[in-house]
Amino acid sequence: MTRRPWIVGNWKMNLMRGEAITLAREVAAIARDVEGRVDVGIAPPAIWLDPCVGAADGTPLAVYGQNCSTAEKGAFTGDISASMYRDAGAVGTLVGHSERRHVFGETDEQTATKVQRALELGLDVILCVGELLDERRSGATFEVVERQLRVALEGIDLSRITIAYEPVWAIGTGEVATPEQAQEVHSQIRAWVRENYGDSDADSIRIQYGGSAKPGNAAGLLAGPDVDGLLVGGAALTAADFGAIISAAAG
Repeated sequence: MTRRPWIVGNWKMNLMRGEAITLAREVAAIARDVEGRVDVGIAPPAIWLDPCVGAADGTPLAVYGQNCSTAEKGAFTGDISASMYRDAGAVGTLVGHSERRHVFGETDEQTATKVQRALELGLDVILCVGELLDERRSGATFEVVERQLRVALEGIDLSRITIAYEPVWAIGTGEVATPEQAQEVHSQIRAWVRENYGDSDADSIRIQYGGSAKPGNAAGLLAGPDVDGLLVGGAALTAADFGAIISAAAG
């Protein structure tokens, strides 16, 4: 099965309003140019979600949230619910990003609740999984990844799920997994999906790589047969760099 490349820019806590709108418009134009060959998305800061949705209107650019609450509504100061994202025009959200897990201390169980909540309230999900450097060094990479997958996806229909493998030691560090390292874990993830969900889901689910992806390494990473796209951080903050990554995916 041919899986269309899926490139998403996670802007994290960056950009002011004018910068965000300009970048969203530029990326929307790029997304239009590669429509049918590459799927493109952005995850802006929540405060800029509405104008970015406006900039993407009428184009194939998908706008995602960066995180969502475990709750639908209520006394959760500072949280943003999946239904609020959906009402603002987002089509999906990231869940379980390594910074949420390891900076903010979110557990596998909280991540699982967020996956369920987002799906129930109409959002697609990019589920992020990955290991710390000590876990890689000890040979526990897939033990960690498998646990994160098992907890987050138990009983979940995978039709609206993307999995993003992001080795924590390669995020924002300038370090990057080699194409061989990325492909190895992506292959293990697909084998896990095949074992637990069957051939159809394993063949169709898209697995992104995230972790210091940039124009110079994008083509090499995407060459892996099980690497279906990239979740891009810093290099997604300029149209030139992000566009070059999208071009690498377009071939």
